[in-house]
Amino acid sequence: MIQDNPTLITAIRNRFAHIDSCPFQGPRVYFENGGGALTLKSVVETSAKYAAFPDNQGRDNPAAKALVKTIEKAKADLAVLMNPTSGQFIVGETGTELLFRMIRTACLNAPKGSKVIGSSIEHPSSRSAARHWAGIGGMDYVNVAHSDANGIVTAQDYAAQMTPDVAVATILHASPVTGIGIDVAAISKVIRAVAPDCMIIVDGIQHAAHGQINLAAYDADGYAISPYKVFSRHGYGIAWISDRLTALPHEALIGGPTNNWELGTRDTGAFAAISDVVAYFDWLGGEVSEEINPRQRIEAAGKAINNYETVLTDTLINGTGNLPGLREMDEVTILAGADNLKREGTVSFVVEGVASTDVVSMLNKGGIRTHVRKADHYSGNILKPLDLPDCIRISMCHYNTTQEVSQVLAVMNEIDS
Repeated sequence: MIQDNPTLITAIRNRFAHIDSCPFQGPRVYFENGGGALTLKSVVETSAKYAAFPDNQGRDNPAAKALVKTIEKAKADLAVLMNPTSGQFIVGETGTELLFRMIRTACLNAPKGSKVIGSSIEHPSSRSAARHWAGIGGMDYVNVAHSDANGIVTAQDYAAQMTPDVAVATILHASPVTGIGIDVAAISKVIRAVAPDCMIIVDGIQHAAHGQINLAAYDADGYAISPYKVFSRHGYGIAWISDRLTALPHEALIGGPTNNWELGTRDTGAFAAISDVVAYFDWLGGEVSEEINPRQRIEAAGKAINNYETVLTDTLINGTGNLPGLREMDEVTILAGADNLKREGTVSFVVEGVASTDVVSMLNKGGIRTHVRKADHYSGNILKPLDLPDCIRISMCHYNTTQEVSQVLAVMNEIDS
């Protein structure tokens, strides 16, 4: 277990750039992982290495052939990380862009007069795309309401609004506002029970860093991640698409390979960087288990990450030593409830009588990086039903420590007093 092994925690932290210091601010605790995780040092080195190569893939020379092997290895590594049974991985501009492409393709190829179903919990990456392309495709959009109290949308919620004419469905794997995880496999199952041919697209962007991905269990057609939120870098997104989705008419060069979804030459360094991420998960799995098989090591890493991040969030909520937790502070309200078992590394809250921007500023002055989520086009779907203009989000990853959480509580107890 990570929490019981200080040596392992040190080894984990040593693998990440700027783990305890910002190049612009100086020493700081990084609790803004929901906005972008820390980057592996190996990713930084790999990115610099590949940025220097002048060659492209697909040429008849040793450099081009080496680049192709790098891409092939990355896609094989992604298969170990995400565990599909078929389909293909593609790289695009961002996770959001890939969600739009997948949803657009699904909607424009859906039967006329059919429906798109999605939930109010979703990030606008999928929700905006679904509503936009439903309108253009002449489809009805069906909204599944989430619970304001616990931040969850369930399979039963989807089932209550499912009809056989639903042709496209979107599912969020975890909320970037509250960090609450959603049971994708259960929702997919109730969708297929009523509309077996429905195209199911999943937004896995927030979830990817906090627990393993198991595409084989989801029975979906598309799944997107943003590598900068899972220890890689900005500048690209990754999606898995099923054979069914791959085969639909989509944007492509005339005369080119029919199954190709990638437009233009992709950055080989992006592929190499995601291999570094997979190698990291594999290493961690070997540290927390005796597993030999790479997929089983990655599953072990995911379980260890989930368990340790639960320790971190529980410490923030319940306190440690003589430091009271957020739930004991009279003026603090925790979004989605203090005892929510679906939480993935994130705690969002408000302080009565103190603006969230001021709380974040005070934490920042204490050397703690957090973030304000406002009731805007990104987070209004969560905050407006709660009559909240904003909230403070503390988002953690498994390289954070309980000592860092204690620093937050020390500042928060001063604010609450």
